[in-house]
Amino acid sequence: MPQPLKPARLIRLGSTDKRDMVVYRSPVDSSQFHADTRAYFEGRNVCVTGGSGFIGSHVVEQLLALGAHPIVPTRQTAPLFLAHLRSESDIRCCDLADRRQALDALDGASVVLNLAASVGGIQYNAAHPATVFQANMRTFLNVVDAAERTGIERLLVVSSACIYPRHCTVPTPETEGFSDWPEPTNAGYGWAKRMEEFAAQCYAEEHGLEVAIARPYNAYGPRDNFNPESSHVLPALILKAFESQDGTLPVWGDGQQSRSFLYVDDFARGLLEVTARSAEADPINIGEHNEVTIAETANMIAQIVGARRGIAIKPTFQPTDLTGQPRRNCDTTKLKEKLGFETQVSLQQGLEASINWFEANRELAMSAHHQ
Repeated sequence: MPQPLKPARLIRLGSTDKRDMVVYRSPVDSSQFHADTRAYFEGRNVCVTGGSGFIGSHVVEQLLALGAHPIVPTRQTAPLFLAHLRSESDIRCCDLADRRQALDALDGASVVLNLAASVGGIQYNAAHPATVFQANMRTFLNVVDAAERTGIERLLVVSSACIYPRHCTVPTPETEGFSDWPEPTNAGYGWAKRMEEFAAQCYAEEHGLEVAIARPYNAYGPRDNFNPESSHVLPALILKAFESQDGTLPVWGDGQQSRSFLYVDDFARGLLEVTARSAEADPINIGEHNEVTIAETANMIAQIVGARRGIAIKPTFQPTDLTGQPRRNCDTTKLKEKLGFETQVSLQQGLEASINWFEANRELAMSAHHQ
């Protein structure tokens, strides 16, 4: 049941490249976690690969709330999404695509949360399957090998709903993760995520590495990627709504495709619960059980942005081959029965928080993911 969304802490922060940003800090606190999760992470050194990115930066904030000590390997010399956390985190400048640097990145950690990923929106993924597959596999294999070599106790594999086939059961249970081929427009990413799960299970069997596997659904929220060349559907629609000059909001397809959108704070909280309480090398979906069409979502965005701009905005639908999965909805049965986990942020609340952040950080939102 969605709860009233806690207000984010907003701070005007000057950055080294002369861009200001209003810092959104995750309002999730330790009381929102299971007692076993709090006990597991308190005082631990936790390496968060991808920790300077959209999802990872929220995970870092939540780890701090749990009393953990985050280690964040990143190629960015001054990661903007962690600018307010420099004194609280061990930020290490390195490239995980380099095997030796991956070893240094994990040094001193007991847990690794692997959020490092190379992925874009539907157009980018469809055009670059080899690039996406290779980039994700190289980084992951370096990380899992470094985990084994440095004596890491536990590894979280952040997989994806993109592993599921195009014509899967909806809502989709975990048992269909390796049936048929992944949805074609995300084939490179889907296959990479399948192989990450497989590789981690092999390391668990052969080397005794404790492995947790999460399969999250479509994420959105503050710090998302709004660059139109690589953004996903929600930030793309928000940007179009703000840029509309004629009151229309162009939407790819007929709007009948459906998704299960997961707000970033729920996404991050779910990853930490799975890590702490389900290290069995057995995948668990993380998602919002409510299924919503793209048309319904576009209308919500049009209403919110239109009210802020003082104009009427109406979605217009455009036929295209790049519409992705016809339906996507998360079977949360295992998540609820095993962990008692439920999302806390409704789509309406999450969209408003996302739009608030975008309005306050427009330049950053367009460029931060392409440093």
